[in-house]
Amino acid sequence: MYTKYYGLAKKPFALTPDPTSVFMSETHQEGLAILKYGILSKKCFLVLTADVGSGKTTLLKALVNALDQDVHLCLLNNPILSRDEFFSYIAKKLGLTWDGNKAMFLIEFGLLLKQCYEKGEQVLLIIDEAHVLPVDLLEEIRLLSNMEEKGQDVLSIFLVGQPELNERMSDDRLLPLRQRIGIRFHLNRFDLEETRQYILFRLRKAGARHLNIFSEGAIAAIHRASLGTPRLINIIGDHALLTGFAENKPVIGAELIEESIEDLHFPGEDTPLPVAAPAKSVGINRIHFLGLGVVGFFLVLLLLEILPVTRGFSFIGKILPDSWLQYLHF
Repeated sequence: MYTKYYGLAKKPFALTPDPTSVFMSETHQEGLAILKYGILSKKCFLVLTADVGSGKTTLLKALVNALDQDVHLCLLNNPILSRDEFFSYIAKKLGLTWDGNKAMFLIEFGLLLKQCYEKGEQVLLIIDEAHVLPVDLLEEIRLLSNMEEKGQDVLSIFLVGQPELNERMSDDRLLPLRQRIGIRFHLNRFDLEETRQYILFRLRKAGARHLNIFSEGAIAAIHRASLGTPRLINIIGDHALLTGFAENKPVIGAELIEESIEDLHFPGEDTPLPVAAPAKSVGINRIHFLGLGVVGFFLVLLLLEILPVTRGFSFIGKILPDSWLQYLHF
């Protein structure tokens, strides 16, 4: 409706993820590098958290697209399953047999890990929305790592979810699982400049003839209301373009953004838009502890795609002593 008016080839702020319009902010690039490093370092368990609408699904898609063929992937996006349904899903994704017999499944799973070790391959289990997992199922996931024989290190398990995952993990029954987590990372929302770059990126990808559709004041207003949450930026941007078209305004200003936010406000909501409170920083982003040290060096290499995702393990082991990697634990 408004695309022709603003000189666009398509809607720039569609909510459905577009593989041709993936904006990787600095924190997203860092998150992707850490996910790749989680496979490279053979740390087995990795926890990544992000607020609602912050782009973790986009990040996971980028990781999946970058995986080498030697990685056997099982990605679970909806973990609200019973124990039997969970094992059935994993079996189907990994080409194993599931007839309701957990013992037989574990035997086959153990054989798969052994075969992958012999072939130099890996198994990657990613649980998205892991914050909704019950404690009992989290314990089942931990026990899967016991199937590895000593020295194999072919299984990586990524738990990805909202910040509530940290609270779920604090359960006393999950102490053995917490002790196995090698890397934790929180995906931050956009700052003001990243919000600006994101909006301009989406406009360019939509074929904008000029990029001054949103004024600087409008961009600042979008950031204040969305707190840098990509999904909310899309919602505000789309509504503002529609309103601007209806009111015959070629440039979207701060007042029009405020008008759009008021239209989008849910009655009874404490904030202008349904945005999550900032996550607690305690215990988050421990990966930053090494700063520009050795781990940072390898993250840079991964970003430059100098190191493939699943190669170079022996190289890493020779020059990255365990005494340095221990700082990745919490």
